[in-house]
Amino acid sequence: MKVVKFGGSSLSSGEQLKKVFEIVVSDPERKVVVVSAPGKRSSDDIKVTDLLISCAERVIEGKDPGILIEAVAERYRSIANEAGIQGDIAAKIKENLLDLLSQSNKDPERLMEAVKASGEDQNARLVAEYFQSRGVNAAYINPGKAGLIVSDEPGNAQVLPESYNQLMSLREHEGIIIFPGFFGYSADGNIVTFSRSGSDITGSILANGLKADVYENFTDVDAVYAVNPGIVEKPEEIRELTYREMRELSYAGFSVFHDEALMPAFRAGIPVHVKNTNNPASPGTRIVSQRLNKNGPVVGIAADKGFCSIYVSKYLMNREIGFGRRLLQILEEFQISYEHLPSGIDDISVILRQDQLSPSIEKEILERIQSELGADEVKIMYDLSLIMVVGEGMRCNIGTMARASRALARAGVNIEMINQGSSEVSMMFGVNETDERKAVKAIYEEFFISIKV
Repeated sequence: MKVVKFGGSSLSSGEQLKKVFEIVVSDPERKVVVVSAPGKRSSDDIKVTDLLISCAERVIEGKDPGILIEAVAERYRSIANEAGIQGDIAAKIKENLLDLLSQSNKDPERLMEAVKASGEDQNARLVAEYFQSRGVNAAYINPGKAGLIVSDEPGNAQVLPESYNQLMSLREHEGIIIFPGFFGYSADGNIVTFSRSGSDITGSILANGLKADVYENFTDVDAVYAVNPGIVEKPEEIRELTYREMRELSYAGFSVFHDEALMPAFRAGIPVHVKNTNNPASPGTRIVSQRLNKNGPVVGIAADKGFCSIYVSKYLMNREIGFGRRLLQILEEFQISYEHLPSGIDDISVILRQDQLSPSIEKEILERIQSELGADEVKIMYDLSLIMVVGEGMRCNIGTMARASRALARAGVNIEMINQGSSEVSMMFGVNETDERKAVKAIYEEFFISIKV
């Protein structure tokens, strides 16, 4: 049995919906289909979810959302007409949206959650109707009725353990299940959405709950690439990588998955298969618990910007019990999280996302570190990019760090900091944001081009 998820680009038009149908019915093991809201049809288009958010914002501000409501209805009408679905399904969707928005006496946060989730919910109904019109036994299933219960954290819902047992009953359902992604229900019956890439999370949860053999994730690329195609032309396609590698790459900027999306599937040991809706014959990329390291020490390189480093130096820091704890406690009191903590015997750097700091918070933090910890030097370096070099093969390869460092030196990139994860699956280089593209390209050429020459 396979759980299959289709992203917004795969469902952006009637023509795309036809492709989705052919993919699903071509394999009788594809029993559960998770759908996103319709995405962009072109680079200058607007996602349905973004239109819905704007609708809710206008209602919350006491303004008329009429034009936006029409835009949402027209998107669904266009998809239905292109796919040849009879009846005015867009009129039903418009009526449902108007009903949702009329509940403006609701808490604004609750209203926003319900309106945001309606994109996936209405699209699942449309997809189910299309499958039925093609003579296939398919049915829309509501997440609440299926038992997908989540924590009451709007925009950051977490699946509750009891959901998995309740979702198992879907295995007994006859025909194909069409399931909306992105949201679940709290114990009190409120709609609550997941974080970014929420439909990926839904698919992963269903794969776990239904004990699927495979979780297939259809998107608009042939595979996961070893590096951002916007930096390197025609990069290597990754045929297989581990969950741990994927999480490291996702954290550092890979856009295929949000770094939390695959956790439910990972915990159940279910392989994930990334494939292309527009080219389903392509082998894609498999994400597995373990793999054979046949590709050398590095499987992928990712980069993310917007970081800063708080550098603290104090003579004999290593002998001072509790120094690190007290340093992090100061940050905790300002509700600031950190990403990395490279250190030496007399100094330590705290890497964090710089959008957590304001000039006033920065001033207060520096003063407290100086006075409470008696630091010899405290300074902040802004506008850093973190380059993440990832690969299970690094564990048994000598000189990977040296090769990466030499590649950066040859490219004229100054390394501001280095940190190797304790898992030995990744190493991180901090560089100035202006050097990010040059650094990524240099490391890619070292590990993926030089070995072919």
